[in-house]
Amino acid sequence: MILDILLDAVKDTAKLIPFLLVTYLIMEAIEEKAEAHSVQLLRKAGPAGPLLGALAGIVPQCGFSAAAASLYSGGVITAGTLLAVFLSTSDEMLPIFISEAVPVGTVARVLLCKAVLGAAAGFLVNALLHLAGRHRHSGKHIHDLCEQEHCHCEEGSILKSALIHTAQITAFIFVVTLAAALVIETAGEERVGALLTGSPVLGTFLSGLIGLIPNCAASVMITELYLKNLLSAGQMMAGLLVGSGVGLLVLFRTNRNLRSNLFILAALYAMGCAAGLLINALGIRF
Repeated sequence: MILDILLDAVKDTAKLIPFLLVTYLIMEAIEEKAEAHSVQLLRKAGPAGPLLGALAGIVPQCGFSAAAASLYSGGVITAGTLLAVFLSTSDEMLPIFISEAVPVGTVARVLLCKAVLGAAAGFLVNALLHLAGRHRHSGKHIHDLCEQEHCHCEEGSILKSALIHTAQITAFIFVVTLAAALVIETAGEERVGALLTGSPVLGTFLSGLIGLIPNCAASVMITELYLKNLLSAGQMMAGLLVGSGVGLLVLFRTNRNLRSNLFILAALYAMGCAAGLLINALGIRF
């Protein structure tokens, strides 16, 4: 069992490396070549950020959430855009639906629901932060990540800097992913399913907590429990909306602003659970 968990952790972490490397290459290029101009363009495109983030998030890879967390930490995207990616991230849900021959219409409705909720939440958060005068782009620069890590990577090439950041984040993700997998394996899927079905309301909040586990196994468990009719549609959506793969893990690793990180964590959990409760109350089925 330990060997299987170790191999799964290696595979899950390895899948993220291309996303992280490309992200840091882009960020370093922005910093090195045309930071002021490029970031200004991104800021002008900011209002559409949550929509674009929500659409990117439905792709079945948690690598996008990891990339978005790094971009947020570098001051490139807003908190609303980050939340949109986190809420819409599908992780392993789509491959499981396909492997279980779930009707195309059902899959499309779930993905559409996640994307719409993610975009709406992102626009709302950006608007609230703007009204409060706390818009995310407030002097944060990509090179702050280098100073934070004390890696002196800015003294080398763009590729070297990107490789250093990618290696640091990958090692951190692997350790936590391995620990999370051990916890999930020890708990057992059937035991978790029984706990969630005990109370519809409590089960929604518990499903959200499971979704927060920074591991692809969390979304696998939630999806499989739903397909076995052990979870309601609202409980499933709560867990899948909150589940952002390793996105939160990367966020807390790369962004030193703990208050900002906790705000995003709380908003993610609250919005995911609220959506799940609303879906149950309306009797929505996918």
